[in-house]
Formats: sequence, structure tokens, C-alpha cells
Amino acid sequence: MGYDGIVLESWSRWAAYGILNDPDLRNSALQFIKQLGNALHSELDSWRSKQPLQLVYVIGPPHSEKLENQDFGPEDMQSLSGAVDGFSLMTYDYSSPHSPGPNAPMNWIRSALRLVLGTKDNSLLPLEAGKIFLGINFYGYDYSLSGGGGAITGNDYLSVLSKYKPLVQWEEISAEHFILYTDNNQNKHAVFYPSLKSISTRLEAAGSLGTGISIWEIGQGLDYFFDLL
Repeated sequence: MGYDGIVLESWSRWAAYGILNDPDLRNSALQFIKQLGNALHSELDSWRSKQPLQLVYVIGPPHSEKLENQDFGPEDMQSLSGAVDGFSLMTYDYSSPHSPGPNAPMNWIRSALRLVLGTKDNSLLPLEAGKIFLGINFYGYDYSLSGGGGAITGNDYLSVLSKYKPLVQWEEISAEHFILYTDNNQNKHAVFYPSLKSISTRLEAAGSLGTGISIWEIGQGLDYFFDLL
């Protein structure tokens, strides 16, 4: 179909089934990714550039202050570095309806990146950082403060702004904008949704850290988000 390669996401499923806790199964999983990458690299993109096909591998971010068994870490990255062209690091979905808050706090993004690469706060990031695509969300979350909530995309966010006319506020630590509003059933809501400022802050961070970016998902944002890209 003329694609440049494939993007594979499997780590989260392997974690869910306990595969990553077994050293032999984990090694087999890594070998599978290596074989897939090497197979793609042996095939040329004959449709356009005649370049080897590429493999981008999706990895979840650590959610704690240290790596857990199921987390993708520096040893995994070193093992796959030769076979994988890029690692899409999903630095979003930090909060949830059970624990409402910002979607991708900046301090957490930096911490997750350093844990994956195995570096400390005051040390330079290694060259492998150039293979990481830092995840940037173009969607947000609308949380009901009485419980529950879910993802919100651009059109729905604009509808909330138009209907309830809430004050858009900036949260400095997470570097995200949010709004508070009360719906027609008197339920209070908190909405965290990207803005030009929050996206710009993350693009600047990616530039300073030497990473690329990956966006989830292009069609869920507002049109003027593209002005920054």
C-alpha cells in the first residue's frame, strides 16, 4: 500500500498477560520484535523512496518513580535499538476518572523519559533519546467531580465552551489549561484539554531533550493546533 513501514503496539498486552514477568518469555518477546524489525529492514519501499521499511515500536510510560517489572526500560531499549527505528512513548493518560487531573504533567513526562533511558535528572540524555517520539495528546478528558468521565475531542470541547462559558485557567506545574463548569443536572466538571500554550511547551521540551514527537490523535485536536507543527 505504499507505507513507509509499520507501528507496532504489543508491550501493554504482554504486560497484561504476565509475559514480561517471566525472563524467558520476555526474551522471546524481544526476539520477536528484533526479527520483525530486521525483516522490515531487508525489504525496500518500492513505491516511493526505495528505502528500507521501518519499524516504530509503541511503549508505555512508567507511572511510578522507579521502573516496575512490566515497564519498558533502558535494557529493553538497548536490546532493540538496532532493529527498531523509533520508540513511540505514550506520555499521556496520566490521570483517570478515578483520579482526575492533568493528562500529561510536564514533570511526569520528563521523569518517564529519564526512567526509560536510565538517566538521572542532572545528567545529559544519551543518543538513544533521538529515537524516542514523545507522545503529545490532541484530546482531553471531561471529569465529573461526583465520579466518572471520559475523553473529549475538539468539537465537544468547543461545545462545552460555547454552552457554559467557563473560565479557562492555567495550571503551572502540569503546564496544562483546564476549565471548571456545572452542567444542567448540577454536576460539577473539570476538563483538561490541550491548548496552543500546552502543546508549545511540550514541543519545546522535545526539542531541548532531543526527541521527536508522536501525536494521538491528529483528528481529535483543534484546527489551529497545526499552526505549531
